[in-house]
Amino acid sequence: MKTRKVLDAYALLAYLQGEGGHRQVKEMLASDDADLLINAVNVGEVYYILARARGVGEADYFLNVILPSLPVTVIDNSFEHVIEAARMKAAHALSYADCFAASTAVRERAPLVTGDREFEKLGRAVDIDWLD
Repeated sequence: MKTRKVLDAYALLAYLQGEGGHRQVKEMLASDDADLLINAVNVGEVYYILARARGVGEADYFLNVILPSLPVTVIDNSFEHVIEAARMKAAHALSYADCFAASTAVRERAPLVTGDREFEKLGRAVDIDWLD
C-alpha cells in the first residue's frame, strides 16, 4: 500500500534548485511507494519564488512543463480548507502559505515533507519527514 506524503514549497524548491534535501525529494518522486501531494497555495509559493529569482518565463516553465511531468497531485482549497489554514495561522507563528501545507498534511493524515525549521513551531500537531 502506498503512503501519502505532502510536499511543501521548501521540498519542491530543494528538488528544483538542487539544494539541501533534493536527493530525498528526487527519490520520493522516482519511487512507486508514495502518493505525493502539494497544496495549490504552495505551488503558488514556488511560482513566485522562481519568478523573483529567475524571471516569470522560468516560473511559467515550471508551472506548464515541469510540474505536470512530476508525480505530484495538486490539492485545491475549498472554503473549509482556507478556514483550517487560517485557524492554524491564528494558533501558530507560521506563514500563511506554510499553514496550508501543514493543514493539508493534517487533513490527509500524511507526513509533511520539508526542511523548513519554521515547522518546528507546530510541535506534534503535524507529522514531519525532515529533509537533510
